[in-house]
Amino acid sequence: MSFNETTIQNISKLARLRLPEDQQQKFMTDIAGILDWVEQLKEVDIEHVEPLVSVSTRQKAERKDEVSVGNLQTELMECAPDSVQGFYVVPKMVE
Repeated sequence: MSFNETTIQNISKLARLRLPEDQQQKFMTDIAGILDWVEQLKEVDIEHVEPLVSVSTRQKAERKDEVSVGNLQTELMECAPDSVQGFYVVPKMVE
């Protein structure tokens, strides 16, 4: 795919980039190189390659989902400077 200055100006406008005229040629070269590389990737034979789910081969360690500590409301309310009906009371911050 070839690019001209109008295409580069449209791309930079869509990307909301200010691209000085002296850098447009370098930008055209860079985009052309990226697209050539993508075209090379299309030529790779991946017909017999399984999809990659994870880059790690380790299994996740599983543990039982068990409740080890529960209903600590009474103990937690003892730490509060002030509480009402099981809720912390804090000073009003917004008027």
